[in-house]
Order: sequence, then C-alpha cells, then structure tokens
Amino acid sequence: MIPEPLTPFDQITSSIAFVSPWRAMWNEAEELLHATRPDGFEVEEIGRIALESLPAAEREEALDVLFYTFWETVIAARERAAAEAGEAA
Repeated sequence: MIPEPLTPFDQITSSIAFVSPWRAMWNEAEELLHATRPDGFEVEEIGRIALESLPAAEREEALDVLFYTFWETVIAARERAAAEAGEAA
C-alpha cells in the first residue's frame, strides 16, 4: 500500500512537536514560579502545581509519565552502578 502524499496542512504541521497536556502544564507552572518566586523554588512545586492544574481526566496519564520517568532513572542508575563496578574490578 502506497501512502497518500501529505496535504499542505500535514506538511506544515508535521515538523511541530507534540506537547502533551502534562508537559504544557509543567511548562506553565515553571514559568509561573520563575515569575513569582525569582529567588528559587523546588522542582516538586512545579510538579504539584502542574498536576493540580490538569483536568482530572488527564491526571492518570500524567502519573503514568511520572512513573515511567522514575523507572527509567532507576534502571539508568543500576546500569551506571554495574558499569562502575565492572570498571573497578
């Protein structure tokens, strides 16, 4: 099956990155905190504001993203520790 050629709209929009609702709320929360608390804030505050700002229907997917991201860091830390242990041997 040969794909149909892209429409002009598809050609224009194909290079635009998709921004998830979670990412959009995260960006807005970060901007808000930079504007209102220029002396600093904790990353957890960004996450809490972002999560609370999401519509309820989007929160479950946002939590899935958080869990997956955390899991990736756990795996990366294990792999790094294993590599360092191998270098030390």
